Order: sequence, then structure tokens, then C-alpha cells
Amino acid sequence: MIRSACQTAKLLKSCDFVSSNRFSAKEAYRLIYRTYLKDGFFSLWRGNSATMVRVIPYAAIQFCAHEQYKRILGQYYGFQGKALPPVPRLLAGSMAGTTAATLTYPLDMVRARMAVTPKEMYSNILHVFVRISREEGLKTIYRGFTPTILGVVPYAGLSFFTYETLKKVHAERTGRSQPYSYERLAFGACAGLIGQSASYPLDVVRRRMQTAGVTGHTYGTISGTMREIVAEEGVIRGLYKGLSMNWVKGPIAVGISFMTFDLSQILLRKFQQLGYNVR
Repeated sequence: MIRSACQTAKLLKSCDFVSSNRFSAKEAYRLIYRTYLKDGFFSLWRGNSATMVRVIPYAAIQFCAHEQYKRILGQYYGFQGKALPPVPRLLAGSMAGTTAATLTYPLDMVRARMAVTPKEMYSNILHVFVRISREEGLKTIYRGFTPTILGVVPYAGLSFFTYETLKKVHAERTGRSQPYSYERLAFGACAGLIGQSASYPLDVVRRRMQTAGVTGHTYGTISGTMREIVAEEGVIRGLYKGLSMNWVKGPIAVGISFMTFDLSQILLRKFQQLGYNVR
């Protein structure tokens, strides 16, 4: 159920990013219904395979990198094994997100194209790479990379910063070092809401640049894309269009991600301790 809601929200968000039509919740649900009638129920999951292919390495790299950056910064600032101060905490999250985004960006481009094009245009993930390379040039695979990185810095930084800060405050006020699962989910939801809201305009620019080859636009630079969006649609209706739909998907997805990582980490540590005891 949760995955269904999240994937449908992703589809609607992608359509908002590349369309100049005014966003409304009513039109969003109409789009769901029209897509269902035209292409069938499973068309609402179009591009989900590319999403999962990207999300798995992206999440693994991001969380792994974050732990390593926390350890390195903790040693540097003298906080090894303890909660980092605010600035290093923000820095660790930003660097982790930048590392993951850099290594998985081509898959993000594929996901964007598959989400906004007819299913006849691209048959599978590999077909997207081949067709883009032949028709638009290999460098197109990295179109929108700069706004992606500029957006990831505040998004990942604020997300990890908010989550780690809420856990720290929770431990200080309750005396419990480990929050309950639903508390982790709530902390992650707050982190996702703040992080995605802060980076949303750059997310819009990124999607417009990624899908320029199939929408007929010729977006070239970040500033030029922003100026064109603002000139045609305005600041709020352009750069923040569909933000409310993003608030549906973002907190759920990020909350589950943070909660799952923490619980998996705790479980693996217990298995490790059990293995040592057995020896």
C-alpha cells in the first residue's frame, strides 16, 4: 500500500516537473484515472524498475558513506563515538548525499525519462541508455547533474542533520538511547519534509533539464532554466509546483528509509555479538 502510494506520487511529481500546466490535487487524481484507463493499472508503476535499480545502490552508498563521514569527522573534531556538533553533522549528511548522487546519476536520468514518456518509446532501462546515446549524445546522460548536486547538498545535509538532531534531543529528554520504531519513523518523516522542501526548486530544474530531449524544450543552464520557468509560470506555480504532492511521498519514503537503516544496523550488531559469543 505504501509503495503504491509512493510510486503514484513519483509519477505525478515527474509530470508536474516537466509540464507548464497549473498543478492541482484534483487534476492529479484525474491524471491517475486517465492513465489507468488508457494504459492499465500497472502503468502507474512505469519507471519503477529504474527507480528500484537506482534506489538500492543510492541508499546503500548514502548510508554507508554517512557512517564513514561521521567517523572521520568525529575523529577530526574529537567526538569519536559521540553525537557530532551541528556543523559537522550537517557536513556529513551533505557529503554522503553528494557521494551517492554522483555515483548513481545516470540511473536517475533513466528513471526521469521512463516516468514521463509513452511506454512505446523506451522498452527497458538498457534501451533508454542506448537511444539517448545514439540520438542525443552520451553527454545527455549527465544533463542536469549540476542542479542535482546543488540540490543534494541541502537535501541530504538537512535530512541527516534533522534526523540525527531529533534522536539526540530525544535521548537527552527521555533518557532512552534508542527511540522506538514509530519515533524513528516520525523523525525520518520530519527530516524528509524539511530536506525536500528546501531543495525543491532545484529538483524542478533538474527534471526539466533531464527531460528536455522529449518535451521539446532546450534548457541549457540552471539559471536559464529557472528564468524560463519563472517567466512562463511564476515563482510559486513554477519552481514550487507540485510541492504538496511531494509532501505526500517524501516524509513516508524518507521516514521508512531512516527507520529501516537504523533497525537493520541494530539487528546486524546483535548478530555480530552473537557470533562473537559463539566463538
